[in-house]
Amino acid sequence: MTASNPSPDESRPRPAGRPLHDADLGSAAQLMNRIGSRLGSRLSVVSHNGTLHPAPPALVLVAHGSRDPEALSTVRALMERVRELRPRLPVRLGHIELNEPLLPDTLASLGEDRAVLVPLLLSRGHHVKRDIPEMAGAARADTLVAAPLGPHPLLVETLYARLVEAGWPARMSDARRRASAVVLAAAGSRAPDSAADTRRAAQLLAERLGVTVVPAYASAATPTVSAAIRTLTARGHHRIAVASYFAAPGRFASECAAAAPWIAAAPLGPHPAVARLVLHRYDQAVAASEPAAAQSLASA
Repeated sequence: MTASNPSPDESRPRPAGRPLHDADLGSAAQLMNRIGSRLGSRLSVVSHNGTLHPAPPALVLVAHGSRDPEALSTVRALMERVRELRPRLPVRLGHIELNEPLLPDTLASLGEDRAVLVPLLLSRGHHVKRDIPEMAGAARADTLVAAPLGPHPLLVETLYARLVEAGWPARMSDARRRASAVVLAAAGSRAPDSAADTRRAAQLLAERLGVTVVPAYASAATPTVSAAIRTLTARGHHRIAVASYFAAPGRFASECAAAAPWIAAAPLGPHPAVARLVLHRYDQAVAASEPAAAQSLASA
């Protein structure tokens, strides 16, 4: 990116002998600040031995937002855990709705800096496919949008840990295993890819637990959690747990948990495996962009 041309007042030669006024000094200071800022951004990509070494793009966690105050504190706790894992990486937070900072405001604060947006969403729904890319495209920042968190084995390990915390036995007999089942409660979406992602997560959790796992939804898709529980009960499952396939607490997560006939696990939250997955999605997005970045440098 080339530097902006100076204004006519900044580039016009000053008549010899004319004293400098406050307006002249202010204009010169603004020009020097702009030059210094742009030069600093260029120098930051050069190491001591003169080789190119770009500063890492910021990681922007994109949360959905909720009126539940625990949602914001949960997302902030996850953000701190990500920072602990990679202390030198700039980590920011932006919400799609309901909570501040909103994503457009976070992106505006980055100016023209690079950023990777990591959605704290678990499937390829409307927010991932449309809302987040549109917000990113409207920003001045040089952005990449990473894949949503799910489905992924690290989320399955988190789901398992949350179930155990809620009372799921680490070991069970064959008879108890046949009587047990899990409803994987998700937010829901009309997007077919979203349903496919949630079914895949349910399949992975079933393989991890060795019991039947059925996906169910809080809205926009079927079956509902209550309907899934009735179906499993009719099939002879009498110990039915609800696994919360939500990144943070909120109304949908609470409603799904309230329907549990046995135990209900907490949302994924700031589990260490989730923090590692956030960084994994960030690294994937950066790695995918490297060939394009190298081509851009070669043609510069």
